[in-house]
Amino acid sequence: MPARPEGPPPPPVVRRLRLRFAKRGRLRFLSHRDVARTFERALRRAGVPMAYSAGFNPHPRISWVGAAATGAASEAEYVELALAEEGDPAGLGRDLDAALPAGLDIVESVLAGPGSLPERIDGSAWRIRLPGLAPEAVLAGVEALLSCEVFEVDRLTKNGKRRIDVRSAIIRMSVSGDESGTSAASRAVGSAQNDTCAILDLVVRHTTPAVRPDDVMTALAAVADLVPPVPPEPTRLEQGRLREDGSLADPLAPDRDGAGLPGSHVKVS
Repeated sequence: MPARPEGPPPPPVVRRLRLRFAKRGRLRFLSHRDVARTFERALRRAGVPMAYSAGFNPHPRISWVGAAATGAASEAEYVELALAEEGDPAGLGRDLDAALPAGLDIVESVLAGPGSLPERIDGSAWRIRLPGLAPEAVLAGVEALLSCEVFEVDRLTKNGKRRIDVRSAIIRMSVSGDESGTSAASRAVGSAQNDTCAILDLVVRHTTPAVRPDDVMTALAAVADLVPPVPPEPTRLEQGRLREDGSLADPLAPDRDGAGLPGSHVKVS
């Protein structure tokens, strides 16, 4: 028989806490592994009563949902924590937010109701700033891409190149101009381009593998030779279940509205 660790088994899961958090500023360059390690350290500092796995190497029971790629900012990342004790979600959310570095910010803390959080998320809304590109040029590329039934791009993975159909994942795309000023990255390319910045808004269906903003930009470069002079600045604005009109349902709404637990929800920031 395999050896078993000495001592009592870990305490059972009592409650589950679902969090929405943001990845902002320079912390958008953290990988998912970096984010996970940072959360684990913050959970210990905040004293969150986590449930742990069994075995010789117990680890906190954390479930991640659809993490944004390295380099992408986000206002809508989700994680579920298994708790070994009852806890006030408002206090736990604030304590964890205080223990995390600025730029990883807890936005909402909700006691989990029935059902699975991943089942409520099958799409993302993105906003991509494109410094140095005129909206008219980007719009022409968008129209060309949307006119295709299938458009595949190559993505380099650890197992080599993989073909991904970008077009089938796109639900809708629109283009506008940025009137809020330019970023430091765009200012570095010269004054002639400082006032030119297109904004690309898109909603994508989650696929396997997931279509990322850089895949969309690769497709636009292929169909319309759109190559920003500085790196694009993607931000995920929402995740959720796709509705028929292309909008996204809030994945925490069933917990917030239907859990029936006093004080089960808190806006942290």
